[in-house]
Amino acid sequence: MKEKKSLLENQAFQSILASLTCIVAGLFIGFIVLLMINSKGAAEAILTIIKNYFTYPTKAAAMKYFGNTLVKTAPLLLCALSVQFCYKAGLFNIGAAGQYVCGAAATLYAALALGCPWYVCMILAMIAGGISGCITGVLKAYRNVNEVISGIMLNWIALYSTNMLLTSVKESTSPYTLAIGATNPSALLPTLGLEKLFSNNKYVTLAIPLSVIIAVIIWVILTKTVFGYELLATGYNKDAAKYAGMKEKKNIVVTLVIGGALAGLGASLLYLSGYEQWSVSQSSVPGMGFNGIAATFLGALHPIGTIFSSYFIQHISSGGAYLDKQVYPSQVSDLISAIIIYLCGFVLFFKHCLNIYNMKKNKFNKNTKGGKS
Repeated sequence: MKEKKSLLENQAFQSILASLTCIVAGLFIGFIVLLMINSKGAAEAILTIIKNYFTYPTKAAAMKYFGNTLVKTAPLLLCALSVQFCYKAGLFNIGAAGQYVCGAAATLYAALALGCPWYVCMILAMIAGGISGCITGVLKAYRNVNEVISGIMLNWIALYSTNMLLTSVKESTSPYTLAIGATNPSALLPTLGLEKLFSNNKYVTLAIPLSVIIAVIIWVILTKTVFGYELLATGYNKDAAKYAGMKEKKNIVVTLVIGGALAGLGASLLYLSGYEQWSVSQSSVPGMGFNGIAATFLGALHPIGTIFSSYFIQHISSGGAYLDKQVYPSQVSDLISAIIIYLCGFVLFFKHCLNIYNMKKNKFNKNTKGGKS
């Protein structure tokens, strides 16, 4: 008779436990930092970060800013899925940040300079992100160039190229691009009536349910299809995959193209909502792509778990904006996110330790039963 596994041996429970451990540890270290800055208001400050939009006294205001958090969660989720999809195939797509930037460039130029509707802008964003991912994939597959090195270099190439391209569609008196709502309303994503659920928040659009649907599709592809199996097999051992008749080089390129397309689509979900405008004077790559790394590991490398982890990362990042700026810098929430990102690197190590503990425990129980018999 097959022995029933304990709760600690359950992979899903291990993933949840590891992620919660990272979150609690990150919040605790953030609290210590707040204590060091000003001990009197530290408890209230950490609660403010955790509460985020719940700090508003009315339900209507809370729902409106809850909607804003969801608006920024959608592109973060797509960036996380981009990193995750590539990681499952044995590739670390740190270039998701640059692919996100390429998507933003294509989206905004198509909307503001060419007058394209929203669905065309989204398709062009995916193509732009996919091309960026393709460059990294070809270099990896055919020249064995590490995807981390080429990805980081392309991040900066994409940033400054985007700044130059979008200079032609920026406002005359500021470094920001023209508002899509005023320039080309057809490029704004449809709200599908969702804005009414969030106190008429016009930024709540199709992007939110679409990002969740894409996460489910990615899960189905990776776990239920032959294509997903081949990608996973290539990630485990590309030489063995080649020996089994799989086209490992093609799989590497296709994986990074899909990863790039996801990140590019993420940019379109944000900018086509009208929530933000691009600044052509910015000198740093948007953090959305890098935060996606945290979200995917915090979500235990599972598309469904990544939905919740993406929301959490964005939740505490937005919560930092409500701190008392005269006492605490709003960057404290970014610090907490960074700590969680760092600790996420130990999620797999934590699960490995649990498995070792379970093996020793099972071996001890087996020997004990054997001795009694």
